[in-house]
Amino acid sequence: MKILKLNNKTKQDLLNDLLKRSPNHYTEYESRVNAIISEVRTRRDEAVFAYTRQFDGADITAENIKVTEEEIAQAYQDVEEQLLKVIRRAKVNIREYHEKQKQYSWFDSSENGIILGQKVTPLQTVGVYVPGGKAVYPSSVLMNVLPAKAAGVERVIMTTPPGADGKVYASTLVAAKEAGVDEIYKAGGAQAVAAMTYGTESIPKVDKIVGPGNIYVALAKKAVFGSVSIDSIAGPSEILVLADETANPRFVAADLLSQAEHDEMASAILITTSETLAQAVLKEAELFTAKLSRKEIIEKSLERYGYILVAETMADAIEAANDIASEHLEILTKDAFEVMTKIRNAGAIFIGEYASEPLGDYFAGPNHVLPTNGTAKFFSPLGVDDFIKKSSIISYSKEALAPVYKDIVQFAECEKLTAHANSIRVRFEKE
Repeated sequence: MKILKLNNKTKQDLLNDLLKRSPNHYTEYESRVNAIISEVRTRRDEAVFAYTRQFDGADITAENIKVTEEEIAQAYQDVEEQLLKVIRRAKVNIREYHEKQKQYSWFDSSENGIILGQKVTPLQTVGVYVPGGKAVYPSSVLMNVLPAKAAGVERVIMTTPPGADGKVYASTLVAAKEAGVDEIYKAGGAQAVAAMTYGTESIPKVDKIVGPGNIYVALAKKAVFGSVSIDSIAGPSEILVLADETANPRFVAADLLSQAEHDEMASAILITTSETLAQAVLKEAELFTAKLSRKEIIEKSLERYGYILVAETMADAIEAANDIASEHLEILTKDAFEVMTKIRNAGAIFIGEYASEPLGDYFAGPNHVLPTNGTAKFFSPLGVDDFIKKSSIISYSKEALAPVYKDIVQFAECEKLTAHANSIRVRFEKE
């Protein structure tokens, strides 16, 4: 990690550095992704099966692509009982949090016959992508499925790449069953995204695709947006810790490394007003890294995207945090809640030394699918709102329209849309 003085130059250099991690910068993969999408759109199941053999080494056919109830039952046998209990406790927290986000239809009427309102309708079919291969993320299953179910989505399907033996991780299947997934298919990568977008003989077309994935999955979601809705084009994980001299350097270092271990592109940043804390955190990070299992990944992540910025004032530190707009933001200061009120841009905010980032990843309840690469300036965490759509309701009586119809006609004629004007005028042509 690099210790630098926070100023306009170091902040801008950091922002430029972080932008290099965006999926939008990996255009060299786009032609390959587009070719896969085109093949699946044309050849459907045949292409999905071929790509699954090529990329996952699994012999998947129409007969075994859908996970059976027997496979799910076996998964429950294979998962440790204690892990099942943890999944169920986390499920309760996540479900209860998202139930509070639910929106309802509303209508407002007036005595002269005007009815205005908003009709809230859940999406009908949602596809959830779950990574496979070396990745095992039952927590992501819960985070993507439970908000959809809270919103009232009728049908949630899931795709996930199988192992070479044609099986799916037991913990993934158990989490899916617990969350309420309706169907699970053994398909991964850009081919799974394409299959859910256009539909194949085996995999149904969906209205929206959510869930994390590698660069191929991210670019595939970007490519199909418009044919379906998507949650976001997620970049590598990131954490920013905002701390003063009261922070525990061991806690800070441990939290920074919790994100650095995700992958070599992950970002871990500390902004502090204390030079003493900066030096102590650097030392603790080195000690922790030496004994952690993902040492090589952490080292590369910190070398490329690990920063410690020393600010002259907390106001400067807060300004920098808002400019960076991190996916995860921890506040470890003596007046943490006051600092929180000044934060405008962050995916999730963790307050106090016992609210470490993994608490949000797994258990607390708020969603861990968060905006990355500075998009927290205009995007929100995944939630119930992502699985509903809203229709405007308008009803006018003749008595309500009569006093205003000439205003509408004038507006339409101003825009030279005479058919618009006629549509209103014709209702009063006998008067």
